[in-house]
Parts: sequence; C-alpha cells; structure tokens
Amino acid sequence: MAAKASKSAPPVVKDGVRRGWRTLGAAGDTALVPQGRMRGPMPWLVAIMVAITVVAAAGALALGNMAARTSATLEGGVTVQVLEPDPQLRGQQVDLAIPALRQLDGVLSVRRVPQQELDALVEPWLGEEAVEGADVPIPAMIDIRMRSEPGDDDLARIEQVIAPLAPTSRVDPQASWLGPVFKAVQGLRWLALALIVLLGAATSAAVLLAARTAIGAHRDTIDIVHMLGGTDRQITRIFQRSIALDAAGGGALGLAVGLLTILVLGAQFSALGDGLAGQATLEWDDWLVLAAVPLVGVLLAGITARLSVMRALGRML
Repeated sequence: MAAKASKSAPPVVKDGVRRGWRTLGAAGDTALVPQGRMRGPMPWLVAIMVAITVVAAAGALALGNMAARTSATLEGGVTVQVLEPDPQLRGQQVDLAIPALRQLDGVLSVRRVPQQELDALVEPWLGEEAVEGADVPIPAMIDIRMRSEPGDDDLARIEQVIAPLAPTSRVDPQASWLGPVFKAVQGLRWLALALIVLLGAATSAAVLLAARTAIGAHRDTIDIVHMLGGTDRQITRIFQRSIALDAAGGGALGLAVGLLTILVLGAQFSALGDGLAGQATLEWDDWLVLAAVPLVGVLLAGITARLSVMRALGRML
C-alpha cells in the first residue's frame, strides 16, 4: 500500500519545477519572485526619492517662472528718483522732468508713480503713522520704459537731461536692483538639478541592490528553470516586471506626497502677496512635468533591473 501511494503522488521537486516553468512569460504570475507588493525597502525608497524629486523639480520650475516674469516686467525699465525734501519743490521738478524725458530717443513711455503706490511700498518698513504723518520725506519716482534694455549711453543721456531740472535726482536701471537675486535664483536652480540627478542615481542603486538580492534568494529556482530550457530573457522579464510594479507603486505614493507638499508650500507662499515670492508659481505644463517624474522613475527602474539581471544571469552560467 505504501509503495502504491508513493507511485501515485508526483515528486515534489518536479511539481515545483512545473509550477516554476508555467510562470515563465505569464503576465499575471511571478512565482519566481514571490515577494508581495510594497514589501521590502525598495518601493519605499523609490517613494521617498520620487517625493523629493517632485518637490525639487517644482522649486526649480517655480524659480524659473519667477525669474522670467520679473525679468519681463523690468526689461527696458529705468527709474528716476527725485530726492528733493520739499514736497512743493519736488512736485515742480517732476513736472518739468517728465516732458523732457519723453523727448528722448528710445523712450516708449514716462509716468509718475502715484503717491499711493509709493506709500504702499514703504509702509511695511516705516509704519503707517510715519507715512500718513509725512514724518519721513518719500522721494518722487518717475518710471521710464525704453524700447530695449538701457545701456550706459542711455543712462548717461537721461542723467544729462534730468540734472538741470532735478539736481537731487538719481537714475537707476530697474534690472540692476534684482541682479544679485537673479544670480541666487540661477544657483538654486542648478542645485535643484544636481539634486535630481543624485536622486536618479540613488534610485538606480536601490533597484540594482533589489535585483541582486532577488536573484540571490531565488538562485536554486533559476538553475532548475535553466535546466528545463528557460532562457535568460524569460527569467529577466519576470524579475523586471516585479521590480517595475514595485517601483510604480512607490512612484505613485511619492507623487502623492510630493504634490501634497507643493500645495502646502504654495498656500504659505501665496500669503506673502504679489511681490517677488508671489511670482514663483507653476503653470499647467509644469504640472505635467511633475506628473512625469514617477513615470521616468519606473522607466529607470525597469532599465536598471533588466541590465542588472541580465548581467547576473550571465555570470551564473
């Protein structure tokens, strides 16, 4: 009876081999890699890296938009400050200077900045009482728009015209005010790009480590499949699919965390008003770029997994 029972029962090893063989090329079964989804460190590392990458990319895009908008606003702009302390005399100098400035070549428009705008600019620094009480004389400002970015010759001509009419005036190209800010913004953008590159390299390293660990854990099964005629391409496809699915889950989670962080930071920056920080916003195409970050991460993980698994399998033969 015992002999008959042993003949009727299929060998354990062969049954396991049959199950492993049937999984080769199957779209929904990865028995060679039995690890459950979102288990192990790799998908969570991908989630963290995608979240940081999304935030860094959003910062770089927002800074770029801020620099572009501010530069477009200040392009061709020149400001004349009339520093005369006597309000009546200051107003007379401005009235004389505006018609003379309009006669200059290359000038598109000349306007006196309203007193309300000047008060709004200095009130956060001097206080409402100082502004309303006229305790501190606020210079009059004339805004000039040129056809092109003003050079040294243009500034010299403006100073030559304005000097006899408003001796206490000062001429400043508007773009020069934010020159150091633009340089700092450019530096931050390069820093964000370097961070994105480093995160991509770290993601590849995490996928490489996960692929090697999976191959080492299933080496015996892989040897059996090789003996049954399974090819390296078939085995690689199974590992690549499993790692890509884990990377996709981690990428989706990282994207959600990154977008939530951006929304929270955006709400805080919007409270700063319409100043320079208010220009650092994202356009609709910027959101498409951020949405593509996890897709790029999954693609990078799939390519890295395929190359690493193929190389490891080649060493096993």
